[in-house]
Amino acid sequence: MNAFVAKDELPQSVPATNSDVLLRVDNVSLAFGGVKAITDISFDILKGEIRAIIGPNGAGKTSMLNVINGFYHPQEGTITWRGSVRSKMRPYEAASQGIARTFQNVALFKGMTTLDNIMSGRSLKMHRNFFWQLLWRGPAEREEIEHRRKVEDIIDFLEIQAIRKTPVGRLPYGLQKRVELGRALAMEPELLLLDEPMAGMNLEEKEDMSRFILDVNQEFGTTIALIEHDMGVVMDLSDRVVVLDYGRKIADGSPEDVQKSQAVIDAYLGVSH
Repeated sequence: MNAFVAKDELPQSVPATNSDVLLRVDNVSLAFGGVKAITDISFDILKGEIRAIIGPNGAGKTSMLNVINGFYHPQEGTITWRGSVRSKMRPYEAASQGIARTFQNVALFKGMTTLDNIMSGRSLKMHRNFFWQLLWRGPAEREEIEHRRKVEDIIDFLEIQAIRKTPVGRLPYGLQKRVELGRALAMEPELLLLDEPMAGMNLEEKEDMSRFILDVNQEFGTTIALIEHDMGVVMDLSDRVVVLDYGRKIADGSPEDVQKSQAVIDAYLGVSH
């Protein structure tokens, strides 16, 4: 953060029209007993952008993602998704409506192959009932062949053909993160939530993952919201950045403006606390 230049005012995001907004967070607060994880947070995510959510450890970033995809239900505030204010939504409902995510810690089926793990992301796209799946004939067979074709396209896109039949538990961490991204892409999400997609990676792995994230955004048109601690990655990838500290929003704007915010500098250097 030593590249930051001090600036007194907090940068704010440019107002967007309703047609541009894919998801809006309005005055959301979340507490666990007496512990406030998020306090009165508001921001939006525009269609087609890469939106970064950053902040020091314990700032409430993952809690915010958990609210967006239904793992947590806030005590106050609303989430508006594609123009509709959401009631309490479970994660599987969020997934069926086009929100996919990855996690800080890899959440894969370690005994299953790369192909089968990514194939599991197609579950919500399969429409044949259990009877047809059990027979695996006719419509069910044709459906699975089509889903496998899409999964193979994702494997080619992520350049992991060589490990398609390898159990993911045998793969190095960087490749496991790539497989997890593939499983999320298999859901064909409109909004992709990435929780520290480059945590624990070396420089080469980070460069590869950055390239894939940009390609997903630009080639597939997928809107992305990501949490990431590597400020170089955030500044290179993001269209806009929202900064949290101790559960409160302290800045929101372009990467260039946010990195000049005195409040952001103080939060990362520990000056303000």
